Amino acid sequence: MIDARGYSCPMPVVMVQKEVKKSAPQTLEVLVDDPCAVENITRFASNNGYEATSRPTGEDEFALTLVKKA
Repeated sequence: MIDARGYSCPMPVVMVQKEVKKSAPQTLEVLVDDPCAVENITRFASNNGYEATSRPTGEDEFALTLVKKA
């Protein structure tokens, strides 16, 4: 789980990139509080073999789930 709340872009994407490079997880949960980060992480995921889904968890807070494509 990556808690990127409080960080503005590009830091949430950088945090996800580092985790993917380090451990190549099958699934990864990411918390963000920046709508721009949702778009950018979703794009990064798509370009790197992951499918991303997001859901709101509060006012301006989102949880993303990245799942490695088979």
